[in-house]
Amino acid sequence: MKKRTMTNHSQRSGRDRRRLIKGLGAASLLPLIGGVTSFTIGNQHAGQVVVVGGGFGGATAAKYLKRANPAIEVILVEPAETFHTGSFSNLHLGGLRSMDTLAHGYDELQDRYGVRVIQAMAENVDANAHTVRLSTGRELEYDRLILSPGIDFRWNALEGYDEEAAEKAPHAWQAGTQTELLRSQLLAMKDGGTFVMVAPGNPFRCPPAPYERASLVANYLAQYKPKSKVLILDAKDDFSKKALFMEGWEKLYGDRIEWVGLSGDGRVTRVDAERLEVETERGTVHQADVLNVIPPQKAGQIAERAGVTDDSGWVPVKPETFESQLVEDIFVIGDAAVAAPMPKSGFCANAQAKVVAAAIAASLESRPAPEAYWTHASYSLVGPEYGISEIGIYRVRDGVIAEVEGAGGLSPQDAPEATRALEAEYAIGWYDAICQDTWGTPLA
Repeated sequence: MKKRTMTNHSQRSGRDRRRLIKGLGAASLLPLIGGVTSFTIGNQHAGQVVVVGGGFGGATAAKYLKRANPAIEVILVEPAETFHTGSFSNLHLGGLRSMDTLAHGYDELQDRYGVRVIQAMAENVDANAHTVRLSTGRELEYDRLILSPGIDFRWNALEGYDEEAAEKAPHAWQAGTQTELLRSQLLAMKDGGTFVMVAPGNPFRCPPAPYERASLVANYLAQYKPKSKVLILDAKDDFSKKALFMEGWEKLYGDRIEWVGLSGDGRVTRVDAERLEVETERGTVHQADVLNVIPPQKAGQIAERAGVTDDSGWVPVKPETFESQLVEDIFVIGDAAVAAPMPKSGFCANAQAKVVAAAIAASLESRPAPEAYWTHASYSLVGPEYGISEIGIYRVRDGVIAEVEGAGGLSPQDAPEATRALEAEYAIGWYDAICQDTWGTPLA
């Protein structure tokens, strides 16, 4: 009887999780990922909020600030006219999606919500004067400042890997020209060649993305360069959805993907981009035909200039509001913030942005911030019709962000092909829905 009860509970949990996954892939349920209890429309005590960065975090924050109180003057500072998402850029590398489908603009934020968009680079912040200096020389005053600057790289943290080396051994970890460069190298690679990926230690942007990339590159090679392989040299022994990825690799690609972790001498310490060689800490040299180096990372540079980073290179924040722990009236969201156990992902940036928008709107009206929660959904494609996912729900507990026990979970292992195909379908719905929520109607 005890065994039968546990089985029934497991079946119910699986059904509940599948319903949640399907729902999170649907646009109709996107408000659930917001992470705030409510928004109030008002027009009292409006101030000026400057948002730096127009990605999943910054664009969402700007939009939801105007939704919270249209009288707040919201200025979004973003140098690019068009934002290309890192999410789904692996599909472009694998030949499954065009770059145009990853492009998003800011017309809806301006025309529908009244966000003022300035195309410039934020170069410095004077926290005492409450001003942001732009690359144009202009200074913007703020009552509250939101930084969503993404990542920068720790150049030369790997010996020999700097900005010049990245032109020969691209990272492709910021979607755009680097993505196209890596794609062109993959297309030109000889059949029988080796695509070598260097995966960084934690923390870094989008933890499952290197392994999705390896999967979709392997899918491309299986079709067009069947004698070729992928070698992953990893600075760690564990990674996001590891068991699920490895199960998928074995089923779809056999020995086409080789993963070498830290304990197996996978940590790369030196890069020779000219020779397309890397050396591990035990002195093993690996030769690549295409070399993809994902270097160690830190918060975007403007965060450091604003004085909100600590010795880790990331930004410690107050968990209830994501206000900087070091500087008042500056809020930091997305990859730059320290928000573990939440991963650094576009989905989490979107959820954090809504919490921050609600908190700032409340503070400008001298109200307490609403209780915060965050939902995270991570989809990865091991193949075009083979999806896996992870769900997490987070709240503040005892002054820190904590995952709600039993509220999320991973895709089941040993699932039938139909389940994997459905999750791949949900992944497409997830991407379309979160982009619609962030930027509105896509450009493509």
